[in-house]
Amino acid sequence: MPKQILLIRHAKSDWSNGSNSDFNRPLNPRGLRDSVDMASRLNMQHLVPQKLVSSPALRAATTCQLMAQTWHRNLSEIQFEASIYEANVATLLKVINALDDEDDFVALFGHNNGITDLAVYLSDAGLFNIPTCGVALIQFPFDSWAMVSKHTGNLLMYDFPKNEG
Repeated sequence: MPKQILLIRHAKSDWSNGSNSDFNRPLNPRGLRDSVDMASRLNMQHLVPQKLVSSPALRAATTCQLMAQTWHRNLSEIQFEASIYEANVATLLKVINALDDEDDFVALFGHNNGITDLAVYLSDAGLFNIPTCGVALIQFPFDSWAMVSKHTGNLLMYDFPKNEG
C-alpha cells in the first residue's frame, strides 16, 4: 500500500504573553478555530490519518489534539516526538523513515521552516511558505517509510485556513 503523509503546520499561536517560552506558547482564538475547521475540511474529504505524530510544543500539541478530537480519535493515540520541535529536514526525515510500516497514512504536526522545507524536499512542490494550520498531503510509491527520501513523493493536496478554493 502506498504511504501518505499529511504535513501540518501548527495553528496560529498567541504572542500576547511575553513570559511564555517559545515551547509553551499557546494557540490564539483564531488558531483554536482553524484547527477544528481544517480537521473538519479534511474529514469531509475522507482524509483522516491512521497515526498522529506531533511536536510536544504546546501550539503543535494543541493543534494535534483539537484535530484528533474533531476526527473522534483517542488523544492517548497521539505519539509525541521531541525531535520534531525546531527540527530541520534531516531530522524530520529520520522521524518519517522510522514510522511503523503498519500505518499507511500518517499526520506529522510541526513547525516552520521545517514543515515547508520538508514538503518541498519530499515532493519538489513549489511551496514557498505553508501558513499556520496549513496542510500538505504527499504520497509515496512505497510500502515502507524507510524508502522515503528526496523528491520521491507526489503532492496530492495543499490547503490552508484562508484558502477559499
